[in-house]
Amino acid sequence: MLLLLKIIFNLALSSTTYNVKGDIFDRTIATDKIMDKQNRRKFLKQTMQTGMLGGATSLLFQACRDQNVLSDAENRLLVDAAIQDRLLVDSKAALPITATFLDEISHDIPHQNWGEAEWDLDFRYMRKMGIDTVILIRAGYRKFLTYPSAYLLSKGCYQPSVDLLDMFLRLAEKYGMQFYFGLYDSGVYWDTGDLYREVEHNKYVLEEVWTKYGKKYTSFAGWYISGEISRKTKGSIAAFRELGTLCKSISNGLPTFISPWIDGKKAVMASAQMLSKSDAVSVRQHEEDWSEIFDGIKGVIDACAFQDGHIDYNELDSFFTVNKKLADRYGISCWTNAETFDRDMPIKFLPIKFDKLRLKLEAAKRANYEKAITFEFSHFMSPQSAYGQAAHLYDRYIQFFNS
Repeated sequence: MLLLLKIIFNLALSSTTYNVKGDIFDRTIATDKIMDKQNRRKFLKQTMQTGMLGGATSLLFQACRDQNVLSDAENRLLVDAAIQDRLLVDSKAALPITATFLDEISHDIPHQNWGEAEWDLDFRYMRKMGIDTVILIRAGYRKFLTYPSAYLLSKGCYQPSVDLLDMFLRLAEKYGMQFYFGLYDSGVYWDTGDLYREVEHNKYVLEEVWTKYGKKYTSFAGWYISGEISRKTKGSIAAFRELGTLCKSISNGLPTFISPWIDGKKAVMASAQMLSKSDAVSVRQHEEDWSEIFDGIKGVIDACAFQDGHIDYNELDSFFTVNKKLADRYGISCWTNAETFDRDMPIKFLPIKFDKLRLKLEAAKRANYEKAITFEFSHFMSPQSAYGQAAHLYDRYIQFFNS
């Protein structure tokens, strides 16, 4: 640092000395021609020296800045990894999360704009946590796509910059995970309330995806029927039955699943200011609705993962018990979709408090659920999430289940 300052001082001194000598020399020249020539030389030399001075000054500022960064790094306190929480609860009472949705086509949470390097790291974090299954939440939403579908592009959808579907399948193979493909969502269901309207597009999408990707990758393990319902929605039974049949017929019987929500007190639109509603479904009505739905889709839908965030924590056991009873009656595997974002906060949506997640996983274990998936790891649990709280949730989860 001292050497750099000395160099800058000498440069400045030589520049000043030259200016004085140059002025004296210029006043002794008699002819305009010689004066002109000397002025040009002086200008070039001064410019060069000024540039050197500016560059040296820039180096000085950079060195100071680097020194400050180094000092900050040296002075920054780090977490003592040897310190562990004194837990009052046993992880054996909770069902661990072993699957996650991949939500790259979202409409109510922000994109993180990751490339393949960031996704690769996220898959490594998932694997470390015990996740063995990833589910593409949807192949596309309205005009945005995860892969360059010739059919959907011909319908006016936007060209994606990269083939996310191919990338996810490759990463799933790389890290020994199973991949479930989520069907295309045109948005027509959300606009009209008629789920059957989604069938027509997906007839072409299913064939296209299986031919291009399903036959190519061993990680392609099943299908997610992405239409979300809570009760006896118009066209839902027919749509689930037809789409489930199509998925199985083109893929030699690969498994299918759905992830509906429970129409509880927290089942409000993401755009709504309120956090709860008064016209929540009763346990009895929920059982009647889903008995009819399960009866209509048995044999073509293999698993159902109810979203767990729309009911209160003291209601978990009542609804979970009914879900498991109905699933067993109709030969459907009972999973849970353990939401890792908080529906109790006025800001929608932030990573959930660990104890809230733990309560839901414990209820799933008591009800003898078979698998826990989450919506979703990358935003709400990943150490590299845009939300700082997500990394802490990951740490609390790892510590809890490793204890």
